[in-house]
Amino acid sequence: PIALCHCTMCRKASGHYTAATAVPNDRITITGDSLQWFRSSDYAERGFCNACGSSLFFRPFSKNRTAIFAGSIDGSTGLKLESQIWTESKGDYYELPDLPVIEQSELD
Repeated sequence: PIALCHCTMCRKASGHYTAATAVPNDRITITGDSLQWFRSSDYAERGFCNACGSSLFFRPFSKNRTAIFAGSIDGSTGLKLESQIWTESKGDYYELPDLPVIEQSELD
């Protein structure tokens, strides 16, 4: 499932809210010479392509999961928008989509 994130950090990194799916770290392997990790906060790091600048991943240090930005996946995914997080941080220039909201307490 895809969740939208409206947090200030995602909006600043992407220019808008992000759409991502999360995968347990033991279920993915991330490799490549152009992958660069950036510690974007005390909470997490972001993975991006140092050749083209595309945002690819978000990985919290205290969680066993990595978010994969939906727009970075090639081809048809079959994934669907299912929820949104950090809605209280949304930008004032858009309305929230009609999707269930996952509260911060549910993310821990």
